[in-house]
Amino acid sequence: MKRVAILWFLPALAVLAAGCTAVNEPETAVSPPTHAPSAETVPEEVTAVPPTVRADLPDLGPAPEIRNEVWVNAEAPVTLASVRGKVVLLEFWTFGCINCQRVIPYVQDWYETYAGDDFTVISVHYPEFAHERDYENVVAATERLGVAYPVAIDNDRLTWGAYNQRYWPTTYLIDKAGNIRYKHIGEGAYQETEAVIQALMAEPDPA
Repeated sequence: MKRVAILWFLPALAVLAAGCTAVNEPETAVSPPTHAPSAETVPEEVTAVPPTVRADLPDLGPAPEIRNEVWVNAEAPVTLASVRGKVVLLEFWTFGCINCQRVIPYVQDWYETYAGDDFTVISVHYPEFAHERDYENVVAATERLGVAYPVAIDNDRLTWGAYNQRYWPTTYLIDKAGNIRYKHIGEGAYQETEAVIQALMAEPDPA
């Protein structure tokens, strides 16, 4: 019986090391929304990219639109339609998640390095606990963590549900035509992610 328990415990440790899960949240967590999630969802599987990244990355389908009305670091709501023609790094996070905090410096660096006509970063803040729903707390966290890119406040789970999200952090890369080409859950794979950014930026503009 002890050996079985150990074998069960090891995969759980791997998930915790990669990222925070939204499954089986404790009682102090934010209650699930009452509205039904969007039927427009994204496959849950993580797409592995070979070490030598090519421009012919798999196409995971159109990225669901971002539908949030409240934002940090943006004067007006940002939509994928408004940045069509750019490669978009879309990051789901919550400020209390240590895994998210460790990923942010890399995302910020990519934003500072590549942002322009061909690349941008959009993040979606979906709270795990009640205090993470407070707008001023999110603003304070973005300032403390050095987040300069736009942050959507997704307290009502609109975008989180549309992407069929389960984990913090999760990174998507969306190509210039608005299709998801890469997904990574948790920390790590920084060189791989940057290589995908470069590969997608090198692709021709959509007709």
